[in-house]
Amino acid sequence: MEPFERYRPIIDDFEAFLEACRRPLGTAVRVNTIKASVKRTIAVLEETGVAYEQAEWNPRVLRLETDSPGSTWTSFHGFTYGQEEVSAVPAGVLNPQPGERVWDACGAPGGKTTQIAALMDDRGTVVANDNNLGRLSALRFNAERLGATSLAVTNQDARNFSIKPFEFDRFDRALVDAPCSCEGTIRKNPDALEDWSEDHIHSVAGIQKGILRRAIQTTREGGTVVYSTCTFAPEENEAVVQHALENEPCEVVDFDLSLEHSPGLTTWDDEEYDSSLERAARIYPHQNDTGGFFVAKLEVTA
Repeated sequence: MEPFERYRPIIDDFEAFLEACRRPLGTAVRVNTIKASVKRTIAVLEETGVAYEQAEWNPRVLRLETDSPGSTWTSFHGFTYGQEEVSAVPAGVLNPQPGERVWDACGAPGGKTTQIAALMDDRGTVVANDNNLGRLSALRFNAERLGATSLAVTNQDARNFSIKPFEFDRFDRALVDAPCSCEGTIRKNPDALEDWSEDHIHSVAGIQKGILRRAIQTTREGGTVVYSTCTFAPEENEAVVQHALENEPCEVVDFDLSLEHSPGLTTWDDEEYDSSLERAARIYPHQNDTGGFFVAKLEVTA
């Protein structure tokens, strides 16, 4: 936990934060409403003897009392998808609508991609991209199992993504759930800090900046871009959004989030960020007994 000491000044009740990070993470699934309603899914869980608790902030998120969510009847039939609870936040903030064109810049293995499709009632176009061909196989498998038919899958470096193969020239919305140092996954992945270094943080931040800028460039004026990571490092979060604000036509906007969270930072390590970064959300493990996440919502202004 030593790398987390750098965050002591910015996290309220830091000892509770560390204690939460040491506890194993519970099991959560997302109801896939393409295949079944929440009501029907809950009925099947009760019939098959799987205990559950419905998340107050999102009725489509269920906490299960099982260590094998993938072996349940609901998972086998595509009613549920094993997904960390806070991982369901970014697509909800994106709020895609039926019939829209949406880009998931880093889509594999498909949890957020298929969630976007479900929120759109599987009507519209969801372009799921990833630069890792092997991970795209998992995305295709999950899309088929969950019945998501509105997907188009691409294998490109998101920093240089080309929209030319499509009949449109801009997306309505884009999600950048960026590759990161994964500090916030410590509860399900105790080895997350094993190869941790500040050099790695700065290295991955450069990639994140390129992907977010490309997402803004390919989204129409008035469109929405959501940027998220599962890490705590301001270099990968607020600093990346700040870079976008300085180089692309966009602004950080408010969004509603029922989960307990902290505002984004406006200063870090002698760096100052735009005051609008307070509208971003930092979700820490001790606040809701979940993993850690960062989410910012941007509107494209030109």
